[in-house]
Amino acid sequence: MTQLTSLDGTPATRLTFGTMQFGGNADAAASRAMFDACRDAGINHFDTAYNYNNGGSETLLADMIDTDRDSLMIATKAGYIGGSSRVNVLNQFDESRRRLKLDMVDLLYIHRFDPDTPLEETFDTLAHLQAQGAIRFIGVSNYAAWQVMKAQYIATQFETRIDVIQPMYSLVKRQSEVEIIPMCIDQNIEVVPYSPLGGGLLTGKYAAGGTGRLNTDERYATRYGVAWMHETARELAALAAELDVAPATLAVAWAAAHPARPRPIISARSVEQLQPSLAAEHFEMSQDLYDRITALSQTPPPATDRLDDA
Repeated sequence: MTQLTSLDGTPATRLTFGTMQFGGNADAAASRAMFDACRDAGINHFDTAYNYNNGGSETLLADMIDTDRDSLMIATKAGYIGGSSRVNVLNQFDESRRRLKLDMVDLLYIHRFDPDTPLEETFDTLAHLQAQGAIRFIGVSNYAAWQVMKAQYIATQFETRIDVIQPMYSLVKRQSEVEIIPMCIDQNIEVVPYSPLGGGLLTGKYAAGGTGRLNTDERYATRYGVAWMHETARELAALAAELDVAPATLAVAWAAAHPARPRPIISARSVEQLQPSLAAEHFEMSQDLYDRITALSQTPPPATDRLDDA
């Protein structure tokens, strides 16, 4: 499998910190406090994107990474807005570098699949950036398995490869287990999944009668508005209480404990909100506990009609 390391050879940490809230729900002070908490916990992998908060995420992150730059893994993304054409990827990446105050970014993702741009154009562009030393690793986000394999074949024509994929993955969103994660194991692709807390559902606050974006954001309400998912969240909260551990810690540690050894992206609006997820960086999960947590949710069926042979 691709070995994600910083410039000085430091391996990427078990968890990744996502800065999607920087410059949005987290102001400069809160963002800095979360970054410092992550560094104190040993985390060296930080994820942002061109379109996060109109550039606020990348701009705030820039001054935080200056001191330890060579020991950090910095990832950004291009192409969520405007597609994955050569011109758009280069323009957005150049702007990302300007905001981040970096000539080189360790990992560049194509943020989502663009059906209107030939993959040859996109991956020729990425190969060019890699050959120039502007990026070290290539990633894709929100790609289906067939899209990854098609892109991987095309990437080889430009003497490069997809190193990392960023899919959605949590105890209540396990579709990646069907094809994406097995594909990554086969293709030696690192898995850096987002939303290990299921949009906040797995923090326990909804099980306790709290409210949040699952109540106010239509996208999240649709994504997680399934009865069994809420039952899973309640059962996880009960197990967490039994173990005297925060539900979020269990949820993130469970996602990280998959045999493919994903590096889940954690995020928050404040240090207080971040701490339970951050605790998963050093949480030791036994196989028995992993199996107990897995049993709380629905396992997706295999990618075959021959269920009798599964």
